Amino acid sequence: MNIEQARFNMIEQQIRPWDVLNQDVLDLLALVKRENFVPAAYRNLAFVDVEVPLPNGANMLAPKFEARILQELAVKKHENVLEVGAGSGYMAALLGHKGRYVTTVEIDPELKHVAEQNLSQNDVTNVSVVLGNGAQGWVGEGSMGAPYDVIVISGSLPMLPEVFLQQIKVGGRIAAVIGEAPVMAAKLITRRSDTVYDTVTLFETNIKPLHEAAAVPSFTF
Repeated sequence: MNIEQARFNMIEQQIRPWDVLNQDVLDLLALVKRENFVPAAYRNLAFVDVEVPLPNGANMLAPKFEARILQELAVKKHENVLEVGAGSGYMAALLGHKGRYVTTVEIDPELKHVAEQNLSQNDVTNVSVVLGNGAQGWVGEGSMGAPYDVIVISGSLPMLPEVFLQQIKVGGRIAAVIGEAPVMAAKLITRRSDTVYDTVTLFETNIKPLHEAAAVPSFTF
């Protein structure tokens, strides 16, 4: 496989057509080597429009999904980021190149190790991978501390817990996939003031749920 040709094709044939036109994002996808974050057994899928399997039933999100979320968040160099769900560490690496500091919380010890190794081997030094359950926000180990400028939830949630709204700064953004299979939507939530939040639906999707996500309350009569 001609890796650079495959990377070029991924950007031009998958990612641009998905309304990812920000040149900084496209340049970053060429800079951060996605193939270095893909398990060796699936290296041939590094640039394919699929969710690549990871240990213990997890997966990397499709390249166009990650690129679109990165574009919509528009992370700035001074901003601190919380990611929930480290996976292979690839999204954290992208966020790290854009922002000041990234805390990525991973509930699976094996995936935490994988992400740490991948980030270290690719010289990403402004990301901390911490073991824990971030499904209800995060203020613990390795964190620059809430409130954050940006929160990325790399797994779906049936509903967005209130705690995430409180852990984002005014002017900050949350990217989350909300809903239950097969009806989910990627949403961008921006905190405009202490009490006002704007929500924009970016696209419909269907991805695996975040581990330990809070269930939607059921109503009985």
